[in-house]
Amino acid sequence: MKKAAPAKAAPAKAAAAKAAPKTATTTTLRQMSVEIAEAHGLTKKQSEEIFADMADRITKRLKKGERIRMNGLGTLEVRKRPARMGRNPATGESIKIKASKKVAFRVSKELKESV
Repeated sequence: MKKAAPAKAAPAKAAAAKAAPKTATTTTLRQMSVEIAEAHGLTKKQSEEIFADMADRITKRLKKGERIRMNGLGTLEVRKRPARMGRNPATGESIKIKASKKVAFRVSKELKESV
């Protein structure tokens, strides 16, 4: 008499669901401003103006070369990238990439631990 093969512990559906990548949802500043407006008794227009003003002020400070520290979130700063040699992936040809600036965000310890 032959014994039946042992049943698998995890069904195939569970394994497929585990392998499928999760798609992250994107929240806009407008959506956040609506939430803030409702939470603080502001109009949507007032809240949107506050968010737009904040974005403008952050941009101006970064252009001046200042760092912006947001408690509980992290730090924004402009970093200089030196000129370097690169390669055109289509042709394999070497190209010179100009020096540039980039905005970098360094995550705070609190945010890292909470996520």
